[in-house]
Amino acid sequence: MKPIQVGLLGIGTVGSGTFNVLQRNQEEIRRRAGRGIEIAMVADLDTERARSVVGDTAKVVGDAREIIANPDIDVVVELIGGYGIAKALVLEAIAAGKHVVTANKALLAVHGSEIFKAAADKGVMVAYEAAVAGGIPIIKALREGLTANEIQWVAGIINGTTNFILSEMRDKGLDFDVVLKEAQRLGYAEADPTFDIEGVDAAHKVTLMSAIAFGIPVQFDKAHVEGITKLSAADIKYAEQLGYRIKLLGITKRTDKGIELRVHPSLVPTKRLIANVEGAMNAVVVHGDAVGTTLYYGKGAGSEPTASAVIADLVDIARLHTADPEHRVPPLAFQSSTLAAAGGELPVLPMSEVVTSYYLRIRVADEAGVLAKITGILANAGISIDALLQREAGEVVGDNEGSQGVPQTDLIILTHATREGDMDAALGQIQQLPTVLAPINRIRKEELN
Repeated sequence: MKPIQVGLLGIGTVGSGTFNVLQRNQEEIRRRAGRGIEIAMVADLDTERARSVVGDTAKVVGDAREIIANPDIDVVVELIGGYGIAKALVLEAIAAGKHVVTANKALLAVHGSEIFKAAADKGVMVAYEAAVAGGIPIIKALREGLTANEIQWVAGIINGTTNFILSEMRDKGLDFDVVLKEAQRLGYAEADPTFDIEGVDAAHKVTLMSAIAFGIPVQFDKAHVEGITKLSAADIKYAEQLGYRIKLLGITKRTDKGIELRVHPSLVPTKRLIANVEGAMNAVVVHGDAVGTTLYYGKGAGSEPTASAVIADLVDIARLHTADPEHRVPPLAFQSSTLAAAGGELPVLPMSEVVTSYYLRIRVADEAGVLAKITGILANAGISIDALLQREAGEVVGDNEGSQGVPQTDLIILTHATREGDMDAALGQIQQLPTVLAPINRIRKEELN
């Protein structure tokens, strides 16, 4: 059978990894796919660099539209990134009848509904295993391996940069700003790390997993997104003392009222496997009603780990290339006619309606009656306390924020589950107390059991 002809848009880190792995494992891949997979054309603005990677095995062009216009190209692999030209090229490739493979989580999280509809109308496939968690086959697991289950929740460490920073903060007792500079020096963080450290990258990924898990449209605009920039070494140390580690989690959960879709730092019990995922590694936990809890762990980025996912998609397309479009696996797992309407029977909940438990660090004046006032406000809001840690005066971990010359201490409170809106109201009252000397640090707590 004639090999599948592939056009590669962009041959940077992932593109070069895709080319190299395909070349190295060509025979193994052919045996699995049932036919060869060949990169016939490569488009990159830096044509000289592209030729240094592919040599004379593929035609190199500077204009991506030459690939799209070529009738011999079966599959277009988009590795450019971003929302702009990448979106235009993907839609043009679909319109030209090409299957598409992409690693572009931002594009699909924001414009996925439009892209998937265009592909369905044209009868072509859009595959995106590489868009979430690099080399971990989490998309295939959710879309196919766990298809018998009603998924209850998904929680993942899906950004290696932030996990590296949090691991270093814990191991070395350093604050965020110091570790970020070190991460940039080592190449774990970009020169502009905003998408990573503010949680946006993780939110793109959990938006896609949520759509697959629950059969809803991609709705990135409804995700609650918080990063790690406000975390301090003090919080990480206190969490350790209480038996928890702080991780930036992407969480999506099915509830009676709708779907939770959120990214934020979370306290996770140290006994959970995911709490022990360190450095730049990724891990995703999925809980289904039939299978129970499953864990997927591995490299979430990098040239060849991500290339592994790109090539897995190419193999799927090679296998299904001639299949009736109605018999292919839908891009979001559920048949398009059965997807829940946005805001319909499975709405994405506002964060104020999410129910979870909390870690609170409150810097207070070390005087009588302070604890009683705070616990009284919490009690009046219907918030019960699970654990409490009060440091002795002079034992405060970290900077002496707030009023100078006033004996002060950190009050650490773990709460039972409560509605976020109720917690917001209670913290607003506590913050106004004259004995509260600094902004309250709040971190959500996830037991993941």
